[in-house]
Amino acid sequence: MSDNAKAKKPEKVFQTTSHIVVNPFYTPADLADFNYEKELNAPGSFPYTRGVQPTMYRGRLWTMRQYAGMGDAEASNKRYRFLLSQGTMGLSVAFDLPTQIGYDSDSPFALGEVGKVGVAVDTIEDMQRLFDQIDLEKVSTSMTINSSAAVLLALYIAVAKRNGFDPKKLSGTIQNDVLKEYVARGTYIYPPKAAMRVITDIFAFCNQNVPEWNTISISGYHMREAGSTAVQEVAFTLADGITYVQAAVDAGLDVNQFAPRLSFFFACHNNFLEEIAKFRAARRMWAKIMRDRFHATAPKALMLRFHTQTGGSTLTAQQPQNNIVRTALQALAAVLGGTQSLHTNSFDEALALPTEDSARIALRTQQIIGYESGVTAAIDPIAGSYYVEQLTNEVEKRAYEYINKIDGMGGMLKAIEHGFVQQEIQNAAYEFQKSVDSKEQLVVGVNAFQVEHENPVPLQKIDPELERRQVERLHAFRAKRDQAKTDAAVRQVEETARGGGNLMPVIVEAVESNATVGEICDTMRNVFGEYKEVMII
Repeated sequence: MSDNAKAKKPEKVFQTTSHIVVNPFYTPADLADFNYEKELNAPGSFPYTRGVQPTMYRGRLWTMRQYAGMGDAEASNKRYRFLLSQGTMGLSVAFDLPTQIGYDSDSPFALGEVGKVGVAVDTIEDMQRLFDQIDLEKVSTSMTINSSAAVLLALYIAVAKRNGFDPKKLSGTIQNDVLKEYVARGTYIYPPKAAMRVITDIFAFCNQNVPEWNTISISGYHMREAGSTAVQEVAFTLADGITYVQAAVDAGLDVNQFAPRLSFFFACHNNFLEEIAKFRAARRMWAKIMRDRFHATAPKALMLRFHTQTGGSTLTAQQPQNNIVRTALQALAAVLGGTQSLHTNSFDEALALPTEDSARIALRTQQIIGYESGVTAAIDPIAGSYYVEQLTNEVEKRAYEYINKIDGMGGMLKAIEHGFVQQEIQNAAYEFQKSVDSKEQLVVGVNAFQVEHENPVPLQKIDPELERRQVERLHAFRAKRDQAKTDAAVRQVEETARGGGNLMPVIVEAVESNATVGEICDTMRNVFGEYKEVMII
C-alpha cells in the first residue's frame, strides 16, 4: 500500500438526525421491491402516503395557524384579531403554566407564572374576553391544553352557547394528549388511569355534542423538542395513538365513529428530506395500524391528519434573524409532507414571546410558500424520488421496531412506567448535544460562523402588573357569583368523578355555574390523586 493510500482519511459518513446512513446517491436498485399501489397509491387513497385528500392543496391550502397567547385575555384577544386581519385561517391558543396544570391565578403554585408563557384563563369571563368579537362558528380554534383540557373545552363551549353559537358548528382541536406529558413535557395532573378516563369521556361527549371538534391532538412535537429523533417521534406518537384508541374501544366506543376526530401534531426540524419522509411514513403506518390492529373500515378512521409546528428547539438566541430561514425550510418540508395545518415560529422566540412584527413575518412565510412557491400545484411532488422513497421506508421500518418493542413491554403505559421512552429520548438528546459540542453537527451562529457583536432585537414584554390585575378580577368574579349554585355544581363533578358517569356534562354545568378552572381541577385532584414522576437515573 502506498504512503498516499495510508494517509488518506476515511470517507465521511453522512447520516440523518435519526442516524440513517445517507448514500452518495440513489438508484432504482434501492427500491427493488417497490410496489406503487401498496406503498404509495393515489393521493386520498389507502395507505395515504401521498396525502389524505385526493386534491390536497389544489382544493384548498392548509390551515395557517399562529400559536399565540400572552398575559391576560384582553392582550391575547388583541393579538388574535391582529393575526386574523393579516390572513391567519385559524387560532391556536397558548395558555399560561397555572392554567395548564389546573391552578387558578391566586394559587400559591401560580405565583410568578401568571400570563408568562401564555394567557391566564381562570373563569368563564376570561374565556369570554379571550374570544371577544370573534365568530366561533367561522374560526377554527386549537387549544394547546392537556391535563385541564376538559375544563377549557367546557369553557369554550359555554362561551359559544352564551354568545348564541351552536356547539355542533364549533370546529377546532384540544391537544388533550396526557401521555406525552408523562414523557416529555410535565404538565400532568392525574395518574394515567384517571387521565385516560377523562380523555375517553371527552371522546364520547364530543361525538354527540360537538361533532366537528377534534378531541385529541396526539403529539410528537414535545417529544421531539425534548430531544427525540425523527424516528422516535413517529414511533412514540403512534404508540400513544394506539393506547388512546384501545382505551376508547375498551370504553365501548365505535372506532369508525370516534377515530375520524383524532388528529396528530408533529414538529418539523432542519433535516429537510428526513422530515418529509417522516410525515409520509407516519401516514402510511397509521392507516395500516387502524386497519389491521383495530379493524377500522371507514376511510376517515384510517387517515392520519396532522398539524405541524416548526421546531422551537432549533431556534437560536444567537443571530436570531437566521431563524427566519430555518423556519421557512421547516415550513416547506411540512407542506411537502402534506400537513393539514401549520404554525410557523417567530424568529425571536428563543428570546421572548413574539412581537407583532415577528409574528407577521412568520405568517408571511406560510403565505409565500402557499401563494408564490408553486409547490402546491402538484400533489406530493417529491414522490418517486429514489432517496425520499427509500428514506420513507427506512423511517417506517425503524419506527415499527420501536412499536414492537413497546408492545412487548405491555404497551405504552407500561413503557412509560418503566421509563423506557423517557430514557430513549434523553439518550438521543445527549447524543445530539455531543455532536454539537464536537462540531460534528454545525449550528450556524452557535458553533460556527459566530459574530462578536449583535444588534439587539425588540422584544415582547409582559406587564409586571398583569398578575395583580388578574388576581383582582378573579376575586371580584368569585364575590359576585351565586356561591350555593357553584358549590352544588362542583359537588356534581366530585360525585361523577367518584362514580362512573361521563364527566364532561357536569364540567360544562360547573363552568356555566361560575366554577373556576382551579376549583374543578382541585375537586378531581382530590378524587383521582396526582401523578408522581418516574425518575430516570
